[in-house]
Amino acid sequence: MPHFAEGIARFQREVFPAKAGLFARLASDHRPGTLFIGCSDARVVPELITQTDPGELFVIRTAGNLVPAHTPGGDGVTAAVEYAVTVLGVRDIVVCGHSACGAMTALAEGHDLSAAPAVAAWLRHADASLARAAAGGTAAGTVDVAALVRENVAAQLANLATHPSVARALAAGGVRLHGWVFDIADGTVEELPAAASPVLAA
Repeated sequence: MPHFAEGIARFQREVFPAKAGLFARLASDHRPGTLFIGCSDARVVPELITQTDPGELFVIRTAGNLVPAHTPGGDGVTAAVEYAVTVLGVRDIVVCGHSACGAMTALAEGHDLSAAPAVAAWLRHADASLARAAAGGTAAGTVDVAALVRENVAAQLANLATHPSVARALAAGGVRLHGWVFDIADGTVEELPAAASPVLAA
């Protein structure tokens, strides 16, 4: 933990002074334009990838960048999505998958998750993604991780559209959905074509 203290001190000494005006405005103004839904993976840092300043992204990070389809009752992801769309009025929503995703690898390779039952239950939100990727596999019973990552981004965008706040915003033309895949090894970001998901807006 000492390096955290050193990092905070360096931030306060070298970074904050150059952005003092920005932070002064952000202290009373929170209007991000984009909701970024990414994986909890420590290698995927939305602000670093997009080179955005504080205040520009409203970020939700979950294992496997999963967004459960809307159901009655509340949960943390649903509440955050609703807040971003209804209260903050974000204009764009990005679901970003990534290469070498541990969640997608576990599903594709059928890892034993009996010691992590909460993880296993959470990954059920990718059942449709896994079924589609398996159907497109080159051999019986094989699932390509990269293909599953792409299918999962499309499936989570479809799940997003089941949330009433998102459905209303889509119908009114107030929000656009985007599917991205970040490659950790080469730093590229691929935007999936609209055809990858029927809910992607132009």
